[in-house]
Amino acid sequence: MRLTIKAVFAAVLTLCAGPGLAQDQASPAAPPVSKGPVPYVSLQRPTPRPAPARPAAASTPAAAAVATPSTPIGLVPALPVTPSGARLAPREALPPAELEAFVDGVVRSAMARDHIAGVTVSVVQNGQVVLKKGYGFASLAPARKVDPDTTLFRVGSISKTFTWIALMREIEAGRIRADAPVNLYLPERLQIRDQGFRTPVRVINLMDHSPGFEDRALGQLFERNFARERSLAEYLRQERPRRVRAPGEISSYSNYGAALAGQAVSYVSGKPFERLIEETILLPTGMRNTSFREPHPPKAGIPGAIPDRLAGQISQGYRWIPSGFEVRPFEYIGHGAPAGSASSTAGDIARYMQLLLNNGTIDGATIYGPRAAEAFRTPIRKTPAGINGWRHGFISYSLPGGRTGFGHDGATMSFHSNMVVVPALNLGIFISTNTETGSDLAHAFPDQVLSQFYSPPQAYPRPGSQTLKDQARTFEGYYLGTRRAYRGLESMIGLVTTGVTVSVDSKGRLVTSGFGPARTWVPEGDLAEGRLISTTGTEHLAFDIADGRAQSFQTGGGGQTFQRAGFWKQPSTATFLAVFTGIAAAATLAGVLLRNRREFRETSIQSRASLIQNIQAALWLTMLILFGLWLSRTGDLANVMYGWPGPLLFIASACAMVAAALTLATLLLLPAIWRGGRRVDSWTPLRKLAFSVTVLLYSAFAVVLWFWGVLSPWSG
Repeated sequence: MRLTIKAVFAAVLTLCAGPGLAQDQASPAAPPVSKGPVPYVSLQRPTPRPAPARPAAASTPAAAAVATPSTPIGLVPALPVTPSGARLAPREALPPAELEAFVDGVVRSAMARDHIAGVTVSVVQNGQVVLKKGYGFASLAPARKVDPDTTLFRVGSISKTFTWIALMREIEAGRIRADAPVNLYLPERLQIRDQGFRTPVRVINLMDHSPGFEDRALGQLFERNFARERSLAEYLRQERPRRVRAPGEISSYSNYGAALAGQAVSYVSGKPFERLIEETILLPTGMRNTSFREPHPPKAGIPGAIPDRLAGQISQGYRWIPSGFEVRPFEYIGHGAPAGSASSTAGDIARYMQLLLNNGTIDGATIYGPRAAEAFRTPIRKTPAGINGWRHGFISYSLPGGRTGFGHDGATMSFHSNMVVVPALNLGIFISTNTETGSDLAHAFPDQVLSQFYSPPQAYPRPGSQTLKDQARTFEGYYLGTRRAYRGLESMIGLVTTGVTVSVDSKGRLVTSGFGPARTWVPEGDLAEGRLISTTGTEHLAFDIADGRAQSFQTGGGGQTFQRAGFWKQPSTATFLAVFTGIAAAATLAGVLLRNRREFRETSIQSRASLIQNIQAALWLTMLILFGLWLSRTGDLANVMYGWPGPLLFIASACAMVAAALTLATLLLLPAIWRGGRRVDSWTPLRKLAFSVTVLLYSAFAVVLWFWGVLSPWSG
C-alpha cells in the first residue's frame, strides 16, 4: 500500500551493497540469446540525429532483429532509429535481447546503489512474454534466489485491481449499481455514517478515491503480531475514518475505501472475499501462484491460510542498515485484504497483464465483459494534462512519449511494486522489489522502459522562465496534502509528511521541497493555465489558480491534492515555538535556583501563578524530551507503524495537554499579576514582563499544538 509516512521515517542509507546480491536468474521461458545476458553497454547507441526516412522494410520487427553476417558473435545489432527519433515505431515489438540487456543494467545498478536484496520483473507484448526474470535473493538465510515463476512478492495496492474487477463483475451482472449509495451493499453495522454530510458515498466514489475520508494508517494498516489480526468486517467497523469532505469533491487515495468496496462485493455475493477472488479470477486465469491469503495458524473468524506449497515461496522482506540487510517481520494485511494482501509472482502477473490487455479474456476464459473492459480504459473524471486519473479503480497513467496506460503501483513497508499496461503498444510492464529502499526503482521502471524504446530523446534540463520569476508570488507558499489524518496525534504526522514548500528560484524555476529531494519545474504552455513540467523528466504539476493566486496543486501521481495551508500548520512555525518554549521553560526552572531573596517577594496570587508556571515549565520540558526520544526511534518505520502511538508519544501528549490547560489559568491570572500589591511585597516590573512573555509564548505554542492534534492523547 502506498505509505505517505515513509517519506519521513525511512532512513537515508548510503553504504554500498555487499557482493553477490545482484545475481539474476532468468526464467526458462525467457527467449535464449546467448549463454549469458548481453551487457547493455554493447547495445548502446549514440543519440540519434535527424536522418532521411528509413526504407519501409527496415521498420518491421523481423528486419530490426536480423543480424548481418559481419555482426560479432554475442552482440546484438543496434535498432535503427525511427523518423520520430524513438528507437521503435509504435507497431514494432520490443527486441527481447536488447530489452533484457537494458533491464539488466537498470535493475543491477539500482540494486547496488539502493541496497535492494531481490527484484522480480516481467514484460509482455502482443500476447507473448518478452521478459521474465528474477534478480538477487528472496531469502538470505537460507540463501534462496528470486525465481520469476515461483517466488511470491507482496504486491501491495496492486491487490486493489482485483477488487475493482470483482466489483465491475457485479455491476455488469446488475447486482450492484455504480451510481447507488454503497450503504445499499453493506451490512448495517458497516454502513457509512452521515457525519454532517447529506450526500451519500456512492460506489463510483470508491472507484475514483473520492469518498471524502481522511486517511489513517499508523498502528492498524499492517500487523506483525498475528494475535492482533481481525476479520475484514471487524477492521472496517473499528477503524472507520472520519469524513472530512463531500463525496466526489476531490480524489484522495483511500485504502479504507478500497477495503469497503471489497466488503460490498463479498456481502452481495455471499462469499468470503478471498474465496470470491480465487473462484472468479485466479483459478480461471491460471494464476496458480497468487493468493490473497497469508501464512498463519488457524483462528476463528479469520480466512484460511495460504496453501503450504506457496507459503514457503513468499519472499522475505528486508531493510538495509549499515551492517547489512535486516529481516523484516511478515506484514499481515488480511484484515484489509481487498486493499493490499495479495502475493504473486512475475509469471502470474504476466498472465494478469495479458488478461487486462485482452479486455478480460485469456486462454478462452472470460473474466469480465465489454462493459468492464471499457470502464477500465475510461477515466471517471477529467484531469489536467499530465496528471494521472482513475479508470474505475485502475490508475490512468500519463506516460513518456505522450502515451497513456493504466495499472497500479503498490507498497508495503518492505515491498515496492508497479504494474503498467499500455494498450496502444499492447505492452505490459511489472516490477517488484523486496527491500524498503526499492521505491525509486519500482516507481521509475515502466517509464524508463518506455523512454528507452518508444520515446524520442529529450534535452535536459529545461530552462527557467522569466515570466514565472515575475509571477513568483502567485505560486509560493506552503501546501498540505489531503491524504492524511485530520484529528488526533496522527494528524501531526500528516502535517509533516504531506507538506510541500513551493518557491521560485533566481533562474525562473519553481522549486518544490518537503521531506523528499527538492524538485524543479518550469511552465508548460501558458503560465496562467498553471501547468508545469519537471526540468529533468516528464512529470507534471497542475495548479488551480483563482483570483490571481494558486489555491492548490496536483502532482503527476494524482493521488491527492495539495492545498495552501495557513501559518499555524507550517512545521517551521511549530519548530520555532518549540525551541523558544524549551528555552523559556528551562529559564523558568533555572530562575527558582538563581533568583535572589528580594526577587522572592510576591503576593499570594503571584505565588500561585509562579507555582503554576513552574509546573508548566516541567511539563513542557518533559514533553519536548519525550518527543525527542520518540523521534530518535523513527529511523525504522516499523517502530512507528507497529508501535503507534507508544508510551513515549502518549505521555508527551498528555504532558502537553495539561501544560496547555495550565496556560489558560495563567492567562486569567495575568491582570492580577500586574496589579499585585505594594512594591515591597510584589514582583519587580522585569519579572512581571518575563512572566507575561512566557505566558504568551506558551499560549501560542498550545494553539499550534491544538492545530497539530498533539493535545489529544486519547485519539492516537
